[in-house]
Amino acid sequence: MPGQSLTPAQQELYDWISDYVGTYQHSPSIRQMMEAMGLRSPAPIQSRLKHLQEKGWIKWKEGQARTLQLVEEALSGVPVLGAVAAGGLVETFDDIQETLDLNSVLKTKGLFALTVNGDSMIDSYIADGDMVLMEPVNEPSRIKNGTVVSAMVAGAGTTLKHFFREGPLVRLEAANPAYEPIELDARDVHIQGRLLAVWRQT
Repeated sequence: MPGQSLTPAQQELYDWISDYVGTYQHSPSIRQMMEAMGLRSPAPIQSRLKHLQEKGWIKWKEGQARTLQLVEEALSGVPVLGAVAAGGLVETFDDIQETLDLNSVLKTKGLFALTVNGDSMIDSYIADGDMVLMEPVNEPSRIKNGTVVSAMVAGAGTTLKHFFREGPLVRLEAANPAYEPIELDARDVHIQGRLLAVWRQT
């Protein structure tokens, strides 16, 4: 989450912008913000936007309202279901530790997020500490080879890898030559989800 807290006026404007962007998928004009806040001058809006930017809540080029971006844009309440290994295998977490509040257009039901541990997917631009947004897989048999998935391996844990099916076997392949592919009986692998987006906290 952005670091510094907001004044009530700044919070009011931020919440309104967030709702607007979530509905229309673009940022509002200064005039629209003035009308929404009941103001007759652009100066207070520009002041609030400057403070929102300084506090890390928005990105904005002063004087260009359409350049405004929320720092966090994705689904509200996507459950963060612990960590996923991008290396070996780690234990899966069943308890929801927190929620990732990202207001965006993503409407897929059942989305969940995982924190990446390890560097085995670095060549696919997925780094240690990144958050991956995953889409549930209802029909594992229809997953295309090469898809990035979170796979639960019976008795071992969960890993983030490229998925390949070869007859009765499943190959889970890293995006880092330092890691060997993991080959398993397909019956021992449960595909939890496929990669939808990567979110990097800067």
